[in-house]
Amino acid sequence: MAIEVGTKAPEFELKDNHGRTVRLSDFRGEKNVVLLFYPFAFTGVCAGELGELRDNQPQFVNDDTQLLAVSTDSIHTLRVFAEQEALEYPLLSDFWRHGEASRAYGVFDEDKGCAVRGTFIIDKEGLVRWSVVNDLPDARDIDDYVKALDTL
Repeated sequence: MAIEVGTKAPEFELKDNHGRTVRLSDFRGEKNVVLLFYPFAFTGVCAGELGELRDNQPQFVNDDTQLLAVSTDSIHTLRVFAEQEALEYPLLSDFWRHGEASRAYGVFDEDKGCAVRGTFIIDKEGLVRWSVVNDLPDARDIDDYVKALDTL
């Protein structure tokens, strides 16, 4: 079960597609975070969702907001995926310890070994202010993210 709106967002420390360490606390007091979990790189729905975010990146990566996309793929897979799809925002690897961050947010599918489609908007103080969780085949609507960010 996904963590609830109004709770403190679980801290994580993950490597991005360039091998850099990224922590949720890096943004505390500085930026709101759109934390997006997705099942796998190189799959149709995931590529479509992440491409739509790429095409609307100024709404999600700016002075006030940071987009972080997380999957259980390795950093090497994410690096190639980001290059192929021209994704310039951080893709974080929840590969090792496998699914640890996804589990902390309650979006890890134990049977499939990956995250379901969960998105959490975390304010500058580290509180979850909005979330949506979809099953694996169901794409999310980024307009919902924009509306939620507008309330912060």
